[in-house]
Amino acid sequence: MASAALSQLVTFAILARSLGPAEFGLFVQISAVTAVAIQLCGLGASDCLLRGLSRDPGSYALLLGHNLLLIGFSGGVLVIGGVAAMSSWSRIGSGPSVDMTTLALLFLGNVVLVRVILLVETVFLGLGRVQAANRAVVGFALGRMVAAALGCLVFRVSSLADWALWQCGGNLLYALVGAIWLSPLGRPRFAILRAELRSGLLFCSQFVGRAVRSNIDLLAIGLFTSIETVGSYGVARRIIDSSYLAIDALNRLLYPRLARESRNGLHHALPIAKRALIAALALGVLTGLTLFLLSSTLPALFGRDYLDLPFFVRCLSGSIVLIAAWAAAIDLLGASGRQDVRAGILNGANLLGSVVIAAATSQAAPIGTFIALYAVDGAIVLAAWLALLRLARRSRSHAAEHARASPVMTGP
Repeated sequence: MASAALSQLVTFAILARSLGPAEFGLFVQISAVTAVAIQLCGLGASDCLLRGLSRDPGSYALLLGHNLLLIGFSGGVLVIGGVAAMSSWSRIGSGPSVDMTTLALLFLGNVVLVRVILLVETVFLGLGRVQAANRAVVGFALGRMVAAALGCLVFRVSSLADWALWQCGGNLLYALVGAIWLSPLGRPRFAILRAELRSGLLFCSQFVGRAVRSNIDLLAIGLFTSIETVGSYGVARRIIDSSYLAIDALNRLLYPRLARESRNGLHHALPIAKRALIAALALGVLTGLTLFLLSSTLPALFGRDYLDLPFFVRCLSGSIVLIAAWAAAIDLLGASGRQDVRAGILNGANLLGSVVIAAATSQAAPIGTFIALYAVDGAIVLAAWLALLRLARRSRSHAAEHARASPVMTGP
């Protein structure tokens, strides 16, 4: 996971230096939209894939086919809609223009192909093959770094249009590699699992809301500051987002175990979630402190034109700790099948948070943006743990009542 994070940072550095603040700022804004779209792509079917494989590996073919069908259907709609939306958005912005072919390549590569690539990690995690899952994650990060290095450093790519072609081609190649890795497991069996659609929609809605909240600042700052400032802020956000990898990796590894342990009651998995909280907080504090101390050296890596980068990274570094604080509780709610509660917390916070962040940005960008970001994540911490502890008490009480009501078996 550390190597994957480092590879992503190197990739961002190469792109930031090669594209320059203006073109990279435009890339950041488009990436903000694709980050939302990728959560919609597949309609949350990856959750039933992870849960289903962890409980019944024999369901692989049917679950994979279900995922691929939904990715194909939803991905086509998202590419068409995304190109239309961003064509209109780019015309009202202050940055360079972008053609429809470039937008189509960016949406195809960053939404549909990336969602297919992520299936490889999900399959291996569900089957308990952690090393193979890690290989998929690290391989994808290294693949993107190699594509950026070849395109920008060897072939001198310096425009977003050229990079869109390189990125889409690289993601397509890695998706084919992922298909080869999965081929020994058998062919997919194409069918839509209607019973899983509601759960999948609830699952993806949480991440759509989180993606909107996580990227609304990038779009809003573009309306109230220069595109060069968007470039610096976008680099800082990319750095912070990459720093979540260790925490996300920890929770992804624990998710199948949480699903198994909570099968007979959510309270059975609560001790694991509490231990995960301690580990995640330790990772968050260490990562945030490291970024804060190293922030002054970042312009040398990403480019001297990114003048505001150290300030932005210092302001955002503490948010990693808050993400670590609520991640374990949210994951246990999902793994135990309480997607309704999880969706209520995340969707409510993300919906209201997006409004708060946009309003704060419009009034006092970027300081207002930072204050709003911390307030929203702090609210999620409180809501997630209060809900989880309440459900755990209820689960424990129901288990005790069931034990008292069950007849006691005695010998002759």
